[in-house]
Amino acid sequence: MCDGLEPQKPMFEINQNMSERFQPIEHLDSASLLSIRVVMTDIDDTLTHNGLLPANAYMALENLKQAGFIVIPVTGRPGGWCDHIARMWPVDGIVGENGALYFRHDKENGKLIRKFWKSDEERRSDRCKLDAIAEEILEKVSGTALASDQPYRDADLAIDFREDVEPLAASDIDKIVAIFKSHKARAKISSIHVNGWFGDYNKLAMTRRMLKTEFAINMEKANETIVFLGDSPNDEPMFEFFKNSIGVANIMDFRTQLKTGPAFVTKGGGGEGFAEFAKILLSANDR
Repeated sequence: MCDGLEPQKPMFEINQNMSERFQPIEHLDSASLLSIRVVMTDIDDTLTHNGLLPANAYMALENLKQAGFIVIPVTGRPGGWCDHIARMWPVDGIVGENGALYFRHDKENGKLIRKFWKSDEERRSDRCKLDAIAEEILEKVSGTALASDQPYRDADLAIDFREDVEPLAASDIDKIVAIFKSHKARAKISSIHVNGWFGDYNKLAMTRRMLKTEFAINMEKANETIVFLGDSPNDEPMFEFFKNSIGVANIMDFRTQLKTGPAFVTKGGGGEGFAEFAKILLSANDR
């Protein structure tokens, strides 16, 4: 026994009344587009549409990869999914579980590189505490459930509030976050889950480690060569850090919850927005 113990949306018209942090994607100037060499993107509701990966979003990934860009998804999805994505998608690696891990497939040697923020022992200890938190959340917050991808997770706990359950009220989502925080766990809200974990990492911290270790890129010095696309509050550290941060249109659903939003917003939501940006970036670099 263990001891006791953060959907595709409608498209939005970006108007003059919105904050400067939500500028239309057309305001991303050509000099910035020409400086970009690394494309990072969230997956759920950034690449996907209604839980599915549309052909145009996947083709955008492939076109970017073939054009020579370094392509890296940065997601809250589990290690089990990351194994598949790193091996089979047109990407150069992936950061998963909100920064708990990164995987990269070394195609030349046929090896999957797997790096974790914490040791195996630390993750086992965390799992005991997270299992206890899961029991408390399921008991106290009616209508929620463990995320269906929880069995494939290495380091965190994902609570479903709208993927495979009826959408919960905002007040219930707040209760989930509060329970995590009462146990000194971090909690982040994505478009479908509340993810909780123990540790001082997030998407940005593991991205920094991956770029330095695998690509010899200093994120601070190379900020303007990197773009990140996301859609929800768990992308906030990335929005805050990167000059070229982009929200797909459904980010506007969370605009009142964000302390720091993206610099730019696409017209399209989800995968449509990602494909929209990829076309702009590829066109700018094809001149």
